[in-house]
Amino acid sequence: MDAHDRASALVDILRHDGRILVADAAVRFGTAEMTIRRDLDQLVERGVARRVRGGAVSTLMRGDELPYSMRTIESTSTKKKLGQAVAELIGDGEAVALDSGTTTFEVARALSGRRMTIMPLSLHVASALASDADTRLILPGGEVRMGELTMTGPLALASIAALRFDTAVLGCCGVTDSGDVTAYDLGDCAVKQAIGAAATRRILVLDGSKFGRSAMAVVGPVTTYDIVVTDSTAPPATLARLKENGIVVHSV
Repeated sequence: MDAHDRASALVDILRHDGRILVADAAVRFGTAEMTIRRDLDQLVERGVARRVRGGAVSTLMRGDELPYSMRTIESTSTKKKLGQAVAELIGDGEAVALDSGTTTFEVARALSGRRMTIMPLSLHVASALASDADTRLILPGGEVRMGELTMTGPLALASIAALRFDTAVLGCCGVTDSGDVTAYDLGDCAVKQAIGAAATRRILVLDGSKFGRSAMAVVGPVTTYDIVVTDSTAPPATLARLKENGIVVHSV
């Protein structure tokens, strides 16, 4: 297990148990206690843990979103595959609205060098395309949410409402068992709703772990999407229900 995988596993333990002991983690992951201490120090720097005697405790409240810097090291190979799969569904010359998030960041990287117009909804995603001479970038403006660097608020919504897109590529924080696509932040939720309404085709991209999860803000029913791109860890029964509702499902 490399450092990134170990960090993700430590965060899972912190979120589930609220605390972790260095000695227990060293045995669990088959590594030295000094290595675990360094891992925990990294989690402290990323804002998800606080060191205590013998280990660390979580600083995240129930329902809190992991910081962007932490999510960038989660499931990196899967996100790259998802990004490539989505890019293959988009044709040259399209106008694309590209949602915020670490998975859509990989979509942006996979689209780099393509001739199309893209409106990225975060500065992180925009940075992946900023040096690409073949891509026309349109930024929506609005208030920038720190950490996530998403653009939200009335200015962003007005910009989106004034445009029409061939394709909107959206991420999410979770899809509930009842089929609601959810987000942690109310401002981000409103932006997701707006770009979905402004697009002819809607693609939802998410890894399988997000099925069965819930966040506070409801974006809308998953059945309003035309295509769902996910990975092999997604529950087969859930994917079958999506297909029954006429949604095209791609699994990488």
